[in-house]
Amino acid sequence: MSTASDVIAPELVERFRAALGRLIPDGDRIGLAVSGGPDSMAMLLLAHAAVPGTFEVACVNHGLRAEAQDECHLVMAACAARGVPGTVLAVDVGEGNLQARAREARYAALDRWAGERGLKAIATAHHVDDQAETLLMRLNRGSGVAGLAGVREAGRAPGCATPIIRPLLSFRRAELERVVAGEKVARDPSNEDPRFDRVRMRANLDGCDWLDPAAIAQSAAIVAEAYEALQAYAELLWPQAVRREGDGYVLAPVDAREMNRRLLARIMEQLGGRPRGGDVARLLTRLERGEGGNVAGVLARVCGGEWVLSPEPPRRTG
Repeated sequence: MSTASDVIAPELVERFRAALGRLIPDGDRIGLAVSGGPDSMAMLLLAHAAVPGTFEVACVNHGLRAEAQDECHLVMAACAARGVPGTVLAVDVGEGNLQARAREARYAALDRWAGERGLKAIATAHHVDDQAETLLMRLNRGSGVAGLAGVREAGRAPGCATPIIRPLLSFRRAELERVVAGEKVARDPSNEDPRFDRVRMRANLDGCDWLDPAAIAQSAAIVAEAYEALQAYAELLWPQAVRREGDGYVLAPVDAREMNRRLLARIMEQLGGRPRGGDVARLLTRLERGEGGNVAGVLARVCGGEWVLSPEPPRRTG
Protein backbone atom coordinates (compact mmCIF):
# COMPACT_ATOMS: atom_id res chain seq x y z
CA MET A 1 0.00 0.00 0.00
CA SER A 2 1.34 3.43 -0.93
CA THR A 3 1.43 5.96 1.88
CA ALA A 4 2.28 9.65 2.10
CA SER A 5 5.76 8.79 3.38
CA ASP A 6 6.49 7.13 0.01
CA VAL A 7 6.35 10.49 -1.80
CA ILE A 8 7.98 12.91 0.66
CA ALA A 9 10.58 15.14 -0.99
CA PRO A 10 13.98 13.43 -0.52
CA GLU A 11 15.54 16.71 0.64
CA LEU A 12 13.13 16.86 3.61
CA VAL A 13 13.80 13.24 4.50
CA GLU A 14 17.55 13.84 4.43
CA ARG A 15 17.24 16.96 6.60
CA PHE A 16 15.25 15.00 9.15
CA ARG A 17 17.74 12.11 9.09
CA ALA A 18 20.63 14.57 9.58
CA ALA A 19 18.85 16.22 12.53
CA LEU A 20 18.34 12.87 14.23
CA GLY A 21 21.94 11.90 13.51
CA ARG A 22 23.08 15.06 15.27
CA LEU A 23 20.72 14.63 18.23
CA ILE A 24 20.98 10.82 18.60
CA PRO A 25 24.40 10.01 17.11
CA ASP A 26 24.35 6.38 18.30
CA GLY A 27 21.13 5.64 16.45
CA ASP A 28 19.33 4.48 19.60
CA ARG A 29 15.59 3.80 19.57
CA ILE A 30 13.50 6.86 20.35
CA GLY A 31 9.88 7.75 21.01
CA LEU A 32 7.80 10.23 19.02
CA ALA A 33 5.09 12.25 20.77
CA VAL A 34 2.34 12.44 18.14
CA SER A 35 -0.95 14.23 18.75
CA GLY A 36 -2.52 13.68 15.33
CA GLY A 37 -2.06 17.29 14.26
CA PRO A 38 -0.26 18.10 11.00
CA ASP A 39 3.12 18.90 12.61
CA SER A 40 3.47 15.73 14.68
CA MET A 41 1.96 13.56 11.94
CA ALA A 42 4.57 14.98 9.56
CA MET A 43 7.24 13.99 12.08
CA LEU A 44 5.85 10.44 12.10
CA LEU A 45 5.93 10.26 8.30
CA LEU A 46 9.44 11.72 8.09
CA ALA A 47 10.70 9.26 10.70
CA HIS A 48 9.13 6.34 8.83
CA ALA A 49 10.84 7.48 5.63
CA ALA A 50 14.20 8.35 7.21
CA VAL A 51 14.76 5.85 10.03
CA PRO A 52 12.18 3.04 9.78
CA GLY A 53 12.17 0.49 12.57
CA THR A 54 14.05 2.69 15.06
CA PHE A 55 11.20 4.44 16.85
CA GLU A 56 7.87 4.04 18.63
CA VAL A 57 4.95 6.44 18.95
CA ALA A 58 2.88 7.62 21.90
CA CYS A 59 -0.29 9.67 21.70
CA VAL A 60 -1.38 11.38 24.93
CA ASN A 61 -5.10 11.64 25.67
CA HIS A 62 -5.58 14.45 28.20
CA GLY A 63 -9.32 13.79 28.36
CA LEU A 64 -10.05 17.49 27.94
CA ARG A 65 -11.86 17.40 24.58
CA ALA A 66 -14.48 15.05 23.18
CA GLU A 67 -12.42 14.65 19.99
CA ALA A 68 -9.31 13.43 21.82
CA GLN A 69 -10.17 9.75 21.60
CA ASP A 70 -10.79 9.98 17.85
CA GLU A 71 -7.46 11.76 17.40
CA CYS A 72 -5.65 8.99 19.27
CA HIS A 73 -7.36 6.41 17.06
CA LEU A 74 -6.19 8.34 14.00
CA VAL A 75 -2.58 8.22 15.21
CA MET A 76 -2.77 4.52 16.06
CA ALA A 77 -4.22 3.77 12.60
CA ALA A 78 -1.34 5.64 10.95
CA CYS A 79 1.12 3.60 13.05
CA ALA A 80 -0.59 0.31 12.24
CA ALA A 81 -0.51 1.07 8.50
CA ARG A 82 3.28 1.42 8.72
CA GLY A 83 4.07 -1.30 11.24
CA VAL A 84 5.13 1.24 13.89
CA PRO A 85 4.53 0.33 17.57
CA GLY A 86 2.04 2.81 19.01
CA THR A 87 0.65 3.44 22.50
CA VAL A 88 -2.14 5.69 23.80
CA LEU A 89 -1.30 7.30 27.16
CA ALA A 90 -4.33 8.48 29.14
CA VAL A 91 -3.53 11.16 31.71
CA ASP A 92 -5.45 12.96 34.44
CA VAL A 93 -4.98 16.72 34.36
CA GLY A 94 -5.33 18.10 37.87
CA GLU A 95 -6.56 21.44 39.16
CA GLY A 96 -4.84 24.75 38.49
CA ASN A 97 -3.48 26.37 35.35
CA LEU A 98 -4.96 24.04 32.72
CA GLN A 99 -2.26 24.41 30.06
CA ALA A 100 0.58 24.09 32.59
CA ARG A 101 -1.00 21.06 34.30
CA ALA A 102 -1.68 19.38 30.95
CA ARG A 103 1.95 19.89 29.94
CA GLU A 104 3.25 18.47 33.22
CA ALA A 105 0.96 15.43 32.97
CA ARG A 106 1.89 14.87 29.32
CA TYR A 107 5.64 14.90 29.87
CA ALA A 108 5.40 12.77 33.02
CA ALA A 109 3.43 10.12 31.08
CA LEU A 110 5.84 10.24 28.15
CA ASP A 111 8.79 9.93 30.51
CA ARG A 112 7.33 6.82 32.16
CA TRP A 113 6.50 5.30 28.78
CA ALA A 114 10.00 5.93 27.42
CA GLY A 115 11.55 4.36 30.52
CA GLU A 116 9.36 1.28 30.27
CA ARG A 117 10.10 0.86 26.56
CA GLY A 118 13.84 1.52 26.83
CA LEU A 119 13.69 4.58 24.55
CA LYS A 120 16.63 6.97 24.76
CA ALA A 121 14.81 10.20 23.89
CA ILE A 122 11.37 11.65 23.16
CA ALA A 123 10.95 13.69 19.99
CA THR A 124 8.40 16.50 19.81
CA ALA A 125 7.29 18.41 16.72
CA HIS A 126 8.30 22.03 17.51
CA HIS A 127 9.32 23.82 14.31
CA VAL A 128 10.62 27.17 13.03
CA ASP A 129 7.25 28.96 13.14
CA ASP A 130 6.60 27.74 16.70
CA GLN A 131 9.98 29.13 17.73
CA ALA A 132 9.34 32.51 16.10
CA GLU A 133 5.88 32.81 17.69
CA THR A 134 7.29 31.91 21.11
CA LEU A 135 10.10 34.47 20.89
CA LEU A 136 7.78 37.31 19.84
CA MET A 137 5.22 36.47 22.54
CA ARG A 138 7.92 36.45 25.20
CA LEU A 139 9.39 39.71 23.93
CA ASN A 140 5.92 41.19 24.29
CA ARG A 141 5.81 40.00 27.92
CA GLY A 142 9.22 41.43 28.80
CA SER A 143 10.94 38.06 29.24
CA GLY A 144 14.60 37.76 30.14
CA VAL A 145 17.36 35.79 28.44
CA ALA A 146 16.02 32.39 29.52
CA GLY A 147 12.59 33.06 28.03
CA LEU A 148 13.94 34.61 24.83
CA ALA A 149 16.11 31.54 24.22
CA GLY A 150 12.92 29.72 23.24
CA VAL A 151 12.95 25.95 22.97
CA ARG A 152 16.25 24.12 22.45
CA GLU A 153 16.98 21.29 20.06
CA ALA A 154 17.66 19.08 23.06
CA GLY A 155 16.87 19.33 26.74
CA ARG A 156 14.75 17.87 29.52
CA ALA A 157 11.31 18.63 30.86
CA PRO A 158 11.19 19.43 34.60
CA GLY A 159 11.12 16.26 36.66
CA CYS A 160 11.69 13.99 33.66
CA ALA A 161 14.73 11.77 33.14
CA THR A 162 14.31 11.17 29.40
CA PRO A 163 15.89 13.76 27.07
CA ILE A 164 13.53 15.74 24.85
CA ILE A 165 14.68 16.31 21.27
CA ARG A 166 13.16 18.54 18.59
CA PRO A 167 14.35 17.36 15.16
CA LEU A 168 11.96 19.70 13.29
CA LEU A 169 13.44 23.00 14.50
CA SER A 170 14.85 23.67 11.01
CA PHE A 171 11.50 22.98 9.30
CA ARG A 172 8.81 25.52 8.38
CA ARG A 173 5.13 24.86 9.03
CA ALA A 174 4.42 25.02 5.30
CA GLU A 175 6.97 22.27 4.63
CA LEU A 176 5.33 20.02 7.19
CA GLU A 177 1.90 20.69 5.68
CA ARG A 178 3.26 19.44 2.36
CA VAL A 179 4.54 16.28 4.02
CA VAL A 180 1.03 15.39 5.24
CA ALA A 181 -0.80 16.51 2.09
CA GLY A 182 -3.37 13.83 1.36
CA GLU A 183 -2.94 12.27 4.83
CA LYS A 184 -5.76 12.37 7.36
CA VAL A 185 -4.76 14.64 10.26
CA ALA A 186 -6.52 16.16 13.26
CA ARG A 187 -7.28 19.87 13.41
CA ASP A 188 -7.53 21.25 16.94
CA PRO A 189 -10.14 24.06 16.94
CA SER A 190 -8.21 25.85 19.69
CA ASN A 191 -5.51 26.57 17.09
CA GLU A 192 -8.01 28.90 15.42
CA ASP A 193 -9.33 30.51 18.59
CA PRO A 194 -8.24 34.19 18.78
CA ARG A 195 -8.60 34.16 22.57
CA PHE A 196 -5.20 32.47 22.71
CA ASP A 197 -2.05 34.61 22.46
CA ARG A 198 -0.32 32.17 20.11
CA VAL A 199 -3.22 32.15 17.65
CA ARG A 200 -3.21 35.95 17.49
CA MET A 201 0.56 36.04 17.09
CA ARG A 202 0.37 33.44 14.30
CA ALA A 203 -2.23 35.50 12.45
CA ASN A 204 -0.13 38.65 12.79
CA LEU A 205 2.98 36.85 11.53
CA ASP A 206 1.07 35.43 8.55
CA GLY A 207 -0.04 38.93 7.60
CA CYS A 208 3.39 40.56 8.01
CA ASP A 209 5.58 39.83 5.01
CA TRP A 210 8.58 41.85 6.27
CA LEU A 211 9.15 39.58 9.28
CA ASP A 212 11.12 36.38 8.58
CA PRO A 213 10.19 33.56 11.02
CA ALA A 214 13.36 31.65 10.12
CA ALA A 215 15.53 34.65 11.02
CA ILE A 216 13.58 35.15 14.26
CA ALA A 217 14.09 31.48 15.14
CA GLN A 218 17.81 31.88 14.40
CA SER A 219 17.92 34.78 16.85
CA ALA A 220 16.32 32.53 19.48
CA ALA A 221 19.06 29.96 18.87
CA ILE A 222 21.75 32.65 19.32
CA VAL A 223 20.10 33.84 22.55
CA ALA A 224 20.06 30.21 23.71
CA GLU A 225 23.84 30.06 23.23
CA ALA A 226 24.21 33.28 25.22
CA TYR A 227 22.00 31.82 27.95
CA GLU A 228 24.20 28.73 28.19
CA ALA A 229 27.31 30.92 28.44
CA LEU A 230 25.75 32.95 31.26
CA GLN A 231 24.79 29.76 33.06
CA ALA A 232 28.35 28.47 32.78
CA TYR A 233 29.74 31.74 34.18
CA ALA A 234 27.27 31.58 37.08
CA GLU A 235 28.52 28.06 37.84
CA LEU A 236 32.08 29.38 38.01
CA LEU A 237 31.03 32.22 40.33
CA TRP A 238 29.01 30.05 42.71
CA PRO A 239 31.90 28.78 44.91
CA GLN A 240 33.46 32.26 44.96
CA ALA A 241 30.37 34.30 45.79
CA VAL A 242 28.15 31.91 47.75
CA ARG A 243 28.70 30.06 51.00
CA ARG A 244 26.46 27.86 53.09
CA GLU A 245 25.66 29.17 56.55
CA GLY A 246 23.35 27.25 58.89
CA ASP A 247 20.16 26.33 57.09
CA GLY A 248 20.62 29.09 54.52
CA TYR A 249 23.11 30.77 52.20
CA VAL A 250 25.11 34.00 52.10
CA LEU A 251 25.70 35.72 48.77
CA ALA A 252 28.46 38.31 48.36
CA PRO A 253 27.15 40.37 45.39
CA VAL A 254 29.42 40.57 42.36
CA ASP A 255 29.76 43.46 39.90
CA ALA A 256 27.51 41.93 37.22
CA ARG A 257 23.80 42.38 38.07
CA GLU A 258 22.74 39.49 35.83
CA MET A 259 25.08 37.17 37.70
CA ASN A 260 23.61 38.30 41.04
CA ARG A 261 20.15 37.53 39.69
CA ARG A 262 21.16 34.04 38.60
CA LEU A 263 22.97 33.26 41.84
CA LEU A 264 19.99 34.54 43.81
CA ALA A 265 17.59 32.38 41.81
CA ARG A 266 19.74 29.29 42.34
CA ILE A 267 19.91 29.89 46.09
CA MET A 268 16.13 30.23 46.24
CA GLU A 269 15.76 26.93 44.37
CA GLN A 270 18.27 25.25 46.71
CA LEU A 271 16.08 26.39 49.60
CA GLY A 272 13.04 24.73 48.05
CA GLY A 273 11.48 27.77 46.41
CA ARG A 274 10.12 27.87 42.87
CA PRO A 275 10.50 31.57 42.09
CA ARG A 276 9.29 33.15 38.87
CA GLY A 277 11.63 35.45 36.99
CA GLY A 278 9.67 38.51 38.10
CA ASP A 279 9.87 37.41 41.75
CA VAL A 280 13.66 37.13 41.56
CA ALA A 281 13.95 40.51 39.82
CA ARG A 282 11.87 42.25 42.48
CA LEU A 283 13.82 40.68 45.33
CA LEU A 284 17.10 41.61 43.64
CA THR A 285 16.00 45.26 43.43
CA ARG A 286 15.06 45.30 47.11
CA LEU A 287 18.38 43.77 48.16
CA GLU A 288 20.29 46.29 46.04
CA ARG A 289 18.47 49.04 47.96
CA GLY A 290 19.55 47.52 51.26
CA GLU A 291 16.08 46.14 51.98
CA GLY A 292 14.95 42.57 52.58
CA GLY A 293 11.90 40.59 51.65
CA ASN A 294 10.06 37.28 51.53
CA VAL A 295 9.66 35.56 48.15
CA ALA A 296 8.66 31.99 47.25
CA GLY A 297 9.16 30.75 50.81
CA VAL A 298 12.59 32.40 51.18
CA LEU A 299 13.49 35.15 53.66
CA ALA A 300 16.21 37.58 52.47
CA ARG A 301 18.02 40.36 54.31
CA VAL A 302 21.13 42.49 53.93
CA CYS A 303 23.92 42.13 56.49
CA GLY A 304 27.26 43.91 56.17
CA GLY A 305 26.98 44.26 52.41
CA GLU A 306 26.13 40.57 51.96
CA TRP A 307 22.76 39.01 51.25
CA VAL A 308 21.60 36.39 53.72
CA LEU A 309 18.88 33.99 52.57
CA SER A 310 17.14 31.34 54.65
CA PRO A 311 13.89 29.38 54.58
CA GLU A 312 10.92 31.49 55.61
CA PRO A 313 9.86 30.52 59.17
CA PRO A 314 6.56 28.64 59.38
CA ARG A 315 3.63 30.90 60.03
CA ARG A 316 1.98 30.75 63.41
CA THR A 317 -1.53 29.40 63.48
CA GLY A 318 -4.22 29.71 66.06
